Amino acid sequence: MKYSHLLFDADDTLFDFPKASSRAFSIMCEAHGISNSPEIYQLYHEINLELWAAFDQGEVTKEFVTLERYVRFFKALDIDEDPAQCNRDYLAALGQVVYPLPHAEAVCRTLAERGHRLYIVTNAVASVQRSRLRNCAFGDLFTGAFISEEAGASKPSRAYYDYVRACVPAITSENTLVIGDSLATDIRGANNAGFPCCWFNPGGKPRQEGLRIDYEVTDLRELLDIV
Repeated sequence: MKYSHLLFDADDTLFDFPKASSRAFSIMCEAHGISNSPEIYQLYHEINLELWAAFDQGEVTKEFVTLERYVRFFKALDIDEDPAQCNRDYLAALGQVVYPLPHAEAVCRTLAERGHRLYIVTNAVASVQRSRLRNCAFGDLFTGAFISEEAGASKPSRAYYDYVRACVPAITSENTLVIGDSLATDIRGANNAGFPCCWFNPGGKPRQEGLRIDYEVTDLRELLDIV
């Protein structure tokens, strides 16, 4: 066993976040009588992405992102709705819908059977992520979940991974692998913390200069030959 401790990003690494987000958005719209269409969801999605990108750069807080996306969305559509309530309803729905990516469950089960300790490392909203893990068919395979708002720091900062190390003293730079889809948060975060990393890149995106990528996979099953 090369890596006994595996730190998995959640969204877009193990779980299909776009699918879950679209479903949760539909549930919220239906509850509030808001017209929904692919074009309307795309507008929300673009606003959401822009704000989360600002969060990743440390420019805004998570609390600002989750509320401001609905403020801007309703302003763009000239809709008179309560952004805070709609955000709460969206997050509640998001915590209930879980769509694993292909092979995620089978790979995690095999890794756990082999004796690896699995953890979640995520910048997601804590209440949503913990609800999704409870509703996930393989959530019990994870020894722990480290969520940025509970850690007091977020990926890709070194402070976030210092928190993880403090919680699990057995984790070292030699026995731990970070696995994630985001170059900006997962791979850069692993670089900042001195952990080896595996980039999950099913879309075949180009690499970025200045980042160390120890492994790259396009299919989660490839992890079984790495760890």
